[in-house]
Amino acid sequence: MRPLLLLVLSLLLYACSAPAAAPEEDSPTPMSSPAPTLTLADANKLAELPLACIQHEYPNKLGQTIGGPNDLGEPSALHPAFYGCFDWHSAVHGHWSLVALLRDFPDLARAADARRMLTENLSAANIAAEVAYFNGPQNKSYERTYGWAWLLKLDEELAAWDDPLARELHANLQPLTQLIVDRYLAFLPKLNYAIRTGEHPNTAFGLTFARDYAVAANQQELLALIDETARRFYLKDQNCPISWEPGGYDFLSPCLEEVNIMRRVLPAEEFHPWLAGFLPGLDQASYTLAVGEVSDRTDGKLVHLDGLNFSRGWVLYGLASQYPDQYGHLKNLANLHVNYSLPNLVGDDYEGGHWLGSFGIYALKEVK
Repeated sequence: MRPLLLLVLSLLLYACSAPAAAPEEDSPTPMSSPAPTLTLADANKLAELPLACIQHEYPNKLGQTIGGPNDLGEPSALHPAFYGCFDWHSAVHGHWSLVALLRDFPDLARAADARRMLTENLSAANIAAEVAYFNGPQNKSYERTYGWAWLLKLDEELAAWDDPLARELHANLQPLTQLIVDRYLAFLPKLNYAIRTGEHPNTAFGLTFARDYAVAANQQELLALIDETARRFYLKDQNCPISWEPGGYDFLSPCLEEVNIMRRVLPAEEFHPWLAGFLPGLDQASYTLAVGEVSDRTDGKLVHLDGLNFSRGWVLYGLASQYPDQYGHLKNLANLHVNYSLPNLVGDDYEGGHWLGSFGIYALKEVK
């Protein structure tokens, strides 16, 4: 009997420790959800979120390391370009939101206000002050790498916008953009291990936005380093435990953010077998992934889960668009996630409103 008992115990231990199984072939197909759209009316509503916050100074979370009394100051004095929207990185992607909306919808109802605010905040003098802050002795890792990534995304959007104002602001931004590029080039070779959290420091997210910028700006040194780093961190990964997600404060999916960078880095003949081993069953039409449910949208951490739904959505849209034959069914899953959180954007508490609009806009721009 002892060998039989050992066999049973071994099987039980395996069942407890094995990764979550892929969906069964006969699992029910996820419910159908319509694709969300971004109309001019929607854009007008979404524009109100960054318009209400990029010059709204308080409340404010500076996130600074103070080296002495001279480091203390009002947010607008320390960060004359990006002092609004509660924190620096949210201010950056609030500016991105306005640029993205103006680029796609030049007839925004408050286009004049948006252009005025962008002009005031992104002046050459204000960007020089931001550079000076980043060069302070206490600030070498400031906003690494989430804020860095959004700054490059803002620069990429300005460069793609065919408008005299965009050309002016893009030129103003270049000293800070180059500083961030240099910080990536210095930091990535020293990062021995990927950061796989569902919040700001997530390495895959930072690499993805930085890579998009590098491609658009023809920054070949940065592009090569990002591709090498992504392969070094992720190429051997298997069986990502997506059943453990989401964490209570996640606004990024550690598993899907890794998919998002690797679909960019790997050619198709490498990517498909890699993804089959990394997220088994993702290629099945029955694949399901429950939305992140928010219990209290006045709680700045709990509302992160709305951001998770948007970021999951943009990854799934991108994958379905890039490889429609293999992963086109994931568009419906993306719709489910985005449609859950989209109605809560406009009129939301400031805890979410100061940043979630950017996530919603980015997800909607990925709908193809």
